[in-house]
Amino acid sequence: MSAVVAQWLHVFGLRAHVANNIFFFDEQIIIYPSGNHCVKYNVDQKWQKFIPGSDKSQGMLALSISPNRRYLAISEIVQEKPVITIYELSSIPCRKRKVLNTFDFPVQKFISMAFSPDSKYLLTQTSPPESNLVYWLWEKQKVMAIIRTDTQNNPIYQVSINPQDNTQVCVTGNGMFKLLRFAEGTLKQTNFQRGETQNYLAHAWVAEDKVIVGTDTGKLFLFESGDQRWETNIMVKEPTDSSKNLEVIHESESLVEFPPVSSPVPSFEQIVTTSSHNQLVMPRVFAIAAYSKGFACSAGPGRVLLFEKIEEKDFYRESREIRIPVDPQSNDPSQSDKQDILCMCFSPSEETLVASTSKNQIYSITMSLTEISKGEPAHFEYLMYPLHSASITGLSTCIRKPLIATCSLDRSVRIWNYESNTLELFKEYQEEAYTISLHPSGHFIVVGFADKLCLMNLLIDDIRSFKEYSIRGCRECAFSNGGHLFAAINGNVIHVFTTTSLENVTNLKGHTGKIRSIVWNADDSKLISGGTDGAIYEWNLSSGKRETECVLKTCSYNCVTVSPDGRIIFAVGSDQTLKEIADSSVLREMSAFDVVYTAIVISHSGRMMFVGTSVGTIRTMKYPLPLQKEFNEYQAHAGPITKMLLTFDDQYLLTTAEDGCLFTWKVFDKDGRGIKREREVGFAEEVLVTKTDMEEKAQIMLELKTRVEELKMENEYQLRLKDMNYSEKIKELTDKFLQEMESLKTKNQVLRTEKEKQDISHRERIEDLLDKQNRELQDLECCNNQKLLLEYEKYQELQLKSQRMQEEYEKQLRDNDETKSQALEELTEFYEAKLQEKTTLLEEAQEDVRQQLREFEETKKQIEEDEDREIQDIKIKYEKKLREEKESNLRLKGETGIMRKKFSSLQKEIEERTNDIEMLKGEQEKLQAVIRSLEKDIQGLKREIQERDETIQDKEKRIYDLKKKNQELEKFKFVLDYKIKELKKQIEPRENEIKEMKEQIQEMEAELERFHKQNTQLELNITELWQKLRATDQEMRKEKQKERDLEAVVKWFKTDLHNCVAYIQEPPLLKEKVRGLFEKYVQQADMVEMAGLNTDLQQEYARQREHLERNLATIKKKVLKESELHRTDYVRIMQENVSLIKEINELRRELKFTRSQVYDLEAALKLSKKIRTQEDQETVPSRDLPCVSSIRRLKEQEETNRIIEMQRLEIQRLRDQIQEQEQVPGFHTIAGIRLPSMPDSDVNMMSK
Repeated sequence: MSAVVAQWLHVFGLRAHVANNIFFFDEQIIIYPSGNHCVKYNVDQKWQKFIPGSDKSQGMLALSISPNRRYLAISEIVQEKPVITIYELSSIPCRKRKVLNTFDFPVQKFISMAFSPDSKYLLTQTSPPESNLVYWLWEKQKVMAIIRTDTQNNPIYQVSINPQDNTQVCVTGNGMFKLLRFAEGTLKQTNFQRGETQNYLAHAWVAEDKVIVGTDTGKLFLFESGDQRWETNIMVKEPTDSSKNLEVIHESESLVEFPPVSSPVPSFEQIVTTSSHNQLVMPRVFAIAAYSKGFACSAGPGRVLLFEKIEEKDFYRESREIRIPVDPQSNDPSQSDKQDILCMCFSPSEETLVASTSKNQIYSITMSLTEISKGEPAHFEYLMYPLHSASITGLSTCIRKPLIATCSLDRSVRIWNYESNTLELFKEYQEEAYTISLHPSGHFIVVGFADKLCLMNLLIDDIRSFKEYSIRGCRECAFSNGGHLFAAINGNVIHVFTTTSLENVTNLKGHTGKIRSIVWNADDSKLISGGTDGAIYEWNLSSGKRETECVLKTCSYNCVTVSPDGRIIFAVGSDQTLKEIADSSVLREMSAFDVVYTAIVISHSGRMMFVGTSVGTIRTMKYPLPLQKEFNEYQAHAGPITKMLLTFDDQYLLTTAEDGCLFTWKVFDKDGRGIKREREVGFAEEVLVTKTDMEEKAQIMLELKTRVEELKMENEYQLRLKDMNYSEKIKELTDKFLQEMESLKTKNQVLRTEKEKQDISHRERIEDLLDKQNRELQDLECCNNQKLLLEYEKYQELQLKSQRMQEEYEKQLRDNDETKSQALEELTEFYEAKLQEKTTLLEEAQEDVRQQLREFEETKKQIEEDEDREIQDIKIKYEKKLREEKESNLRLKGETGIMRKKFSSLQKEIEERTNDIEMLKGEQEKLQAVIRSLEKDIQGLKREIQERDETIQDKEKRIYDLKKKNQELEKFKFVLDYKIKELKKQIEPRENEIKEMKEQIQEMEAELERFHKQNTQLELNITELWQKLRATDQEMRKEKQKERDLEAVVKWFKTDLHNCVAYIQEPPLLKEKVRGLFEKYVQQADMVEMAGLNTDLQQEYARQREHLERNLATIKKKVLKESELHRTDYVRIMQENVSLIKEINELRRELKFTRSQVYDLEAALKLSKKIRTQEDQETVPSRDLPCVSSIRRLKEQEETNRIIEMQRLEIQRLRDQIQEQEQVPGFHTIAGIRLPSMPDSDVNMMSK
């Protein structure tokens, strides 16, 4: 193995024509194929991790990820045999879990795969002509079932397993839609195709047994359990001439190699051939992705439609449209979005949608943006940056900047940054670009197009041409190392130009075939070229002539390079060898081992060499080149490598290939010989800007500054107005607050008086509570004293027990300590003995190392002395025979090489021993590093404290400046006060306008009331219609019942007639049976006829009923209107009635009181009569006084009786009025209030 190692760093590219080529690993990481790898790309942190393909792989065909996101299945072709490799994604790095490479059935390649919901089974589909569908238990590499899905060699595009059922499988292809079920070790078809066959391109499961399928004619079908439930056509919203455009693309991209016809994803070639006879290309549904609300599907070039499920139905409606945006950098922006979307995937949270296109681009969109854009279509965004969509033909890098320049057959030139892994510049042209070279300063590029050679400036945001040369089909160009010259190839001629005067210095002619590669030597004095004619020439630029040449017509050279010292040329070509050429002769040939080398590069240090192959791998080897097969081979691209370069500092290797991918590699030498060259100056940050651009930007800056000043003035004016408004509001608020303060003060005084009262009552309560508490405390003390005595006795008992237990435990502890000390002594003795043994072994090993070093040095000295003697003897003996001397020199060189190998092996053994010693020292160094890092953290915190102190000082200065500005603003305020007074005078006409507007508002409110009344009228009409509807429903039910009865009669008649037919051979019995039928059914038929006659009556009845319902409705309307008009009167009367009832109750109480008084008076009168009879003679004058008082009382009683009678009459009159009003229809008493009934005694009094 070689000591030169390469590690993957980053890749710019996508392989779009791999089936199912993009999906989410989690919310931030996506997985997609690039080159011969699968890439895990973190969208947020922008890092990449690689899952390499199998060794000697010829490219990936299909991918599939398990539903639990743990496993990734990759279908490949390795050494012309199909292989399925399953990786475990959860392990870091991803490791191979299983490899399926032995098959008991014929298979060319696997074109589609799918995991089961539990990730235990794998479904695979092979390509035609076999077209086998295989159901695997992949952990055990066991085939559970196999079935041939097609016998007519039609292409099959996709297979899948129901996400909720392991046993249900779906297959779609050209004229094929099959649902199969795995049962009893076989796959059985469960559906049958009906109607016209379609070219089904894609499908997705949307429910337990529902599948959405898309066709090449823009149709979408929903199948449930194999039966079609729904169909829709995707409409083309704009007429497209895409058939012509596609033909143009097909012609211009003739050098692009796409997958063959049996590829799982249809390519552009297939689209063109199938749609050449159609003038209007129908939107093809290449991809469908399901999510919780519905599904997303591709709908023609650059277009995705979102469908959402209609509630309570099994149908879907189009909800949103997403488009690929037009690229302004494109040569034809109208066609830049015309690329088919081949694969789509939703993130686990369904927050983002990612899509890959036929032009190797990856787009994404957040689903929340699609909901915001109502009516208008949403637009995708690049997930990373625009990528190459065809073979990369040119590659170059510079010294002063970390830039990579590439050109491609997709007519684009792109400038990449390999430090930040971003795209700096990008531009498309009308012609295909074949070659590119970047100036060492990083400011200029030379690009060879199909019809010209352009010298261009790399501006800050554009690539602009400033010189064109009429060199057609330039396939190779290169700037010199100093940048003062550049060379370009025109067929078999090399043109050399200066970058100062841009003139043609020399033309180098001599090749008979096309030149494939040129390279400058270190001091730019010579130019080396190699071509298809098998010639390698070394040109002297000062004389314009060839210095050395090496011609081998059997070999067509692909690439040449030169050693840093310029003495040795390295060339690779079609003869599968690497040649080492010096002084016009091939010094050495190294076999490529059945592979054609397409590119070669050597490090600037001259110790590392890298070679690209026709199968997409790179090989790293050290220089001088080894005798045997000693190199490291790495999987890189999925096509032949076109270009390879090393950066100026020998840190990064850059490779491009026909698959359109650009790889960056980190390279280093394990022996420490290829250490990076230290940069004296960092990368340049200067950028070219034209004078016109600067002037335009300066003009825009001036305009923006004036605009900012205007906005400042406007803002200041508005701020002053706001200050005035706020000052007025503040005055109003202060007045309100003063009023509230006064009211609160009064409330506070009232609360204080209440508080004092409450304090007095509270103190009294506290005194009572304290008395109670003292009593309770005394009681508790008595009880607790008794309890304490009991507890104290228990405590003494427990203390005695604890003393006993403690003594026992102390004894046990002493015993344990003794045993422990003995065991410790034994262990220490044992380990000390071991340590002594180890130290002795170490010392012995060190002594062995010293002895070996001594022996090595002695052998080295002896070998050197022997070699010197032998060389001197050979020189003396064989001066005359030069050829023999050369052979002996070669033999001696071989022996020295063997000795060097022995020396290197011994050196490795010494290094291994020293590594063991260094490992022990490493831990100490780690601890010291931790201490250093902590000290750095302390210093960093101190710096932060200083910076924060400085920021505080800056803020204080800013506050002082703001205070000054505030004073100036107050001056402005005084000036504006005068302006505000003048503006107030202008406010009066506006107030008049406001009054007019208020009057208009009142009129509008009146119209609103009118509309409310109309609404009530319409509600009444609706109620009428509802009543009619109910009536018609009832009639319908009756008619249906009649229809059922008639059907029953017909059935009975049929059965009886069938019984009659049995007697067809016996006429008399047949006659009797027919007569019985007549007697049985003719009357019922008459009844049916009568029912037919009654239909007229029913119609008349319905007409009269409608008339009556109309009259009833009008009467109801009148009653409602009258009830609304009289409701206020009824309420008023009821309120008066309630007040009168209260008065009546009060009068009743007074009546009872007066009756009791009358009763007392009558009793008093009876007594007075007795007294009169006894004292007639004695008290004559006194007799008159009681009579007078009794007369007065009687008069008062009469008055009260009169008043009561009047009140009763009034109550009776009111009762009569209420009864009359209750008889009016539509009137009801409010809230069910009823008047109290009069007692019988009152009724009797009224009758009297």
